[in-house]
Amino acid sequence: MGKVLSLFTGAGGLDVGLERAGLDTVACIELDADARSVIAANRPGWALPGDGDVNTAAQQLIPQALGMKPGELELIAGGPPCQPFSKAAQWASTARSGMQDDRAKCVHGMLDLVESFLPKALLIENVEGFLRGKDSASEVIEEGLAGINDRHGTSYRMVAKVVDAADFGVPQHRRRAIGIAYRDGVEVHLPEATHADNPMRAWDVLWDLEESEKPPATGQWAALLPSIPEGGNYLHLTARGDGEELFGWRTRYWSFLLKLAKDRPSWTLPASPGPSTGPFHWENRPLSVREQMRLQTFPDEWRIDHPFRAGRRMVGNATPPLLAEVLGRTIVGDLELGEASARARLLGGTPSLLPVRQPRVPRAVAPVPIPEAYQPQVGAKEPHPGEGIGPSPRRLATRG
Repeated sequence: MGKVLSLFTGAGGLDVGLERAGLDTVACIELDADARSVIAANRPGWALPGDGDVNTAAQQLIPQALGMKPGELELIAGGPPCQPFSKAAQWASTARSGMQDDRAKCVHGMLDLVESFLPKALLIENVEGFLRGKDSASEVIEEGLAGINDRHGTSYRMVAKVVDAADFGVPQHRRRAIGIAYRDGVEVHLPEATHADNPMRAWDVLWDLEESEKPPATGQWAALLPSIPEGGNYLHLTARGDGEELFGWRTRYWSFLLKLAKDRPSWTLPASPGPSTGPFHWENRPLSVREQMRLQTFPDEWRIDHPFRAGRRMVGNATPPLLAEVLGRTIVGDLELGEASARARLLGGTPSLLPVRQPRVPRAVAPVPIPEAYQPQVGAKEPHPGEGIGPSPRRLATRG
């Protein structure tokens, strides 16, 4: 139904979903060696031209190299590096830097490739700070597309929306910014939520997965995990929680000792968590790479045969394939790609990556008292000194 040039492909989450929507990835621009090896192992037919750097590709890759003329490509899709725009960066001493961060310069490379190929559509998926806020890339993208329109008579206009992947059947709360622009002025119809009131749950995708190698919990707080209820975090062990007071209220980041609940979606899977950063499995351990892939809706045949840390990083950075499939179906419908009969069959059915809801979810296991080793630390604790972003109020209070 259409060909895709994939940018910042990573482990292929966006492309797997677009493939399920009938779109064919013809080339992937990806810099990371681990991710390139995943792509090569799973889809040998997806070309990996050049060194994988988008800025280099913008100077060297032309439509003729992929056997097409300018304007023949259906879609350029990708998510530029998200770290400069991520909420996690709020906890860094430098805070978010947005387009001032060197890692964000590849946005210009992406726009250069759009001008070279003039695809029928551009799809961007990223953290919510990428397309909104004072440090976002939205102004740069809008100005870049306006320049392309002036020079080539096109009608690109980015339509953006922040969505929660769980609203579309992904068993994981994952807020993402979605941006779509069409070359010829076709109206963009961003997908409407289908599962906002009845989300898929962690149990729906993990119930039958038997892992032979389960990663152990590490770090000084690992033994506390059995004392945290399913679906809870360290706040259970504060003055306002139901457990003993071991921590001050809101003095830790939200995902500290955070555990999955069987009957709810997962929280966002991080790419490079610390030893106490969840979500953890209800079995009181980190999630395996395969378990994380299930929560991201990767199909089981997609393999990431890398060491745990590398695999977790790639999965945590990936677009949920089901969300990508939903977006791909939207683009196929809006642009009327492919033959009408094939398109009707595709759009008339349920997304292929949607999990199967299980009829019964087991009861949660009750938390146990905190281990004896932590008992000397139990007692009254000061709560967080006030509202604010990240640790700033705490730093200010300390200085005072």
